[in-house]
Amino acid sequence: MDFTADSLLSRAAHVLGPKAGALAQEVGDALRRDLPELWEDPDVMASQNIAEHVATVLFALEHGPDGSLLEPQDSDAEHARRLARHGKPVTAMLRAFRLGQGVVVARLLEEMPRLTSDPELISAAARKLIGIATDYVDRTSERGVVAFQEERDRRLRWRLSVVNEASTRIGTTLDIARTVHELADLATEQFADLVTVDLLDSVLRGPGTPAGSGPRALRRIAQKSVADESPEPTTAPRQLHTYLPGSPPDRALTTGQAARYDTDASQLTGESPTTAEPGLAAGARRIHSTLVIPLCARGTTLGVAQFFRHRSPEPFDDADLVFVQDIVARTAVAVYHALRYTQMRAAALALQRSLLPQRALGHSAVEIARRYVPADAELGVGGDWYDVIPLSGARVALVVGDVVGHGIHAAATMGRLRTAVRTLADIDLPPDELLTHLDDVVIRLSAETTAAPGGQGAGPDGEGGGPDGGAGGPDGYGEEPDGEGDGDIGATCLYAVYDPVCRRCTLARAGHVLPAVVSRDGAVDILDLPPGPPLGLGGLPFEAAEVDLPDGSLLALYTDGLLAAHGHDVEAGLTKLRHALARPSVSLEATCDTVLDALLPARPDDDVALLLARTKGLGNRQVVTWELEPDPAAVSRARSSVSEQLTAWGLEELVFTAELVVSELVTNAIRYGRPPIRLRLINDGTLLCEVSDDSSTTPHLRRARVFDEGGRGLLLVAQVARRWGTRHARRGKTVWAELEDSAGLPALDSF
Repeated sequence: MDFTADSLLSRAAHVLGPKAGALAQEVGDALRRDLPELWEDPDVMASQNIAEHVATVLFALEHGPDGSLLEPQDSDAEHARRLARHGKPVTAMLRAFRLGQGVVVARLLEEMPRLTSDPELISAAARKLIGIATDYVDRTSERGVVAFQEERDRRLRWRLSVVNEASTRIGTTLDIARTVHELADLATEQFADLVTVDLLDSVLRGPGTPAGSGPRALRRIAQKSVADESPEPTTAPRQLHTYLPGSPPDRALTTGQAARYDTDASQLTGESPTTAEPGLAAGARRIHSTLVIPLCARGTTLGVAQFFRHRSPEPFDDADLVFVQDIVARTAVAVYHALRYTQMRAAALALQRSLLPQRALGHSAVEIARRYVPADAELGVGGDWYDVIPLSGARVALVVGDVVGHGIHAAATMGRLRTAVRTLADIDLPPDELLTHLDDVVIRLSAETTAAPGGQGAGPDGEGGGPDGGAGGPDGYGEEPDGEGDGDIGATCLYAVYDPVCRRCTLARAGHVLPAVVSRDGAVDILDLPPGPPLGLGGLPFEAAEVDLPDGSLLALYTDGLLAAHGHDVEAGLTKLRHALARPSVSLEATCDTVLDALLPARPDDDVALLLARTKGLGNRQVVTWELEPDPAAVSRARSSVSEQLTAWGLEELVFTAELVVSELVTNAIRYGRPPIRLRLINDGTLLCEVSDDSSTTPHLRRARVFDEGGRGLLLVAQVARRWGTRHARRGKTVWAELEDSAGLPALDSF
């Protein structure tokens, strides 16, 4: 039979046609041997793909030996895209084409000598075959490379878009749980079928928590899947759990290195996940690819995130690992900032609570209700404060103050001022004098703050309070807002003293808003107090005013934050305050709620302190006063009068102690004071003994020597009284002692 080169090539292809299956198997064996990575996933390479290629090539050579029928298949471009999606290198695809070409060409060349013995014809057909095969492989490779590059570029753009989306969706708040859930939501929408995020329990509990020995304890903060029937790990949200030592999550926590695993999740986590969906045979849909990535920020390992695939047929590749690491790193920084914020806010709130009164504020002279509402700022604390201070003579001091600004520095300054007010109140200064001394305290605090290196907001190097020595602010937690770090301290204060005996209140203010008084008939008045400068200016006087408050009057003290919602329209705020105070209510607590609901928005811009006090005067039967002659014989008459009065009050157990105290105080007033001399007893839960005279000389406690004839009186009073002290008036002084049950009286021989 005479052949041409074309007919010989066509005949050889025809002869191999029935053997196409065996030829395809041979090509497959060669690919498995030299390119095993292509067989890791059947979606990338399968025997059916090879058989289709071999059959197509043999058919085209048989019916078009000139190569006119041999065109690249559309499926080749799709296979190239799959290679890109699965993270396989393009060189593997090109090598596969060359290996397949080599096997098919070799078998065709082996078949030609069986059909003819003409070496020149065989050589011509071989050259033609090699040319056709090379051209076909080149064109197929070119189309495959283009498709591969397009898919790779598309996936790169997609990854960049996901990372960009993560930068806007993750870390929108300083809430730890919400930040972690934002990561889980994004991951399940974009690239994972199941996500779990665990944070170390020691990190959540804050610095100083002992790490302990053994496996690290974690809490499951977020867990999200694409469907309810997905294979879920059994760890419940917020449940404390551990991972097995040596498991991938444990290794990630130990080394801080991310890793990719193409295996079942039950072999990874140390948990016992349900690997089959309900309604499916066991193992029909199993987790086949996992990323385990630690959350690390600022050199601290915070926890571990795991991303699983069980529905998506494509496994995670190395490029996925890199870009998911970027997203997790962003999340870790956001979680770190949220943790820092949470810890600092907890510390600030603890400081605020420790600086404000902890116990229920109560006094026999007033019924108290109070509220403190922090501004909706970063730390939720500020410089507003209130206080109720018991004073001698059954009186009570009511204080409301406001330090300019928010945050921990304002709260710390508030605490120092509150302590100063209590100290000054303890020596019974009148309101105007107390504010003068408090003004000096603020001036000294401002000077100390200005002289401190770096100012209030400085970090270790004096340049900021950020965690890395940088500037403070929302992420650095250094400088306070509103210019608090410049050293100047601004504050206002209102100090009021109510005397339940005369039912009179003395008030003075330092740049503070005016208080309100509600009479028993419901009329509301804004007290017109003398103006006073804010604290810290110095050199300007403060004035006090006296107001009569009948029993049942309601005194409302507050800070300017209560009126801040109305901007600069103070009158509008005062009008709403009048209406709110005038509304009838079942209790003072309800009145507080009514006032806040009426005047405050949902998110106030300034801190608010509100203190309501309903007055309760002392009846005539609770207070007794005697005028005494400056005669030593008056001491005996005073003791007798006290004994009779205590018996009438049913306080016989205090007679001996009261006689002893009154005897010493009256004797001192007669010997060292100036008339007129007055003795007053107040029965107000405890017994108050007061002796007044017109001398301004303050008695001092001292320890008498063995042979001294005097000097033991005040020591005796200090031992038997619960408290004692001296308060000065415009003229004269009052020495007072507060007595309790005589069961606590020490033996006289101890003196």
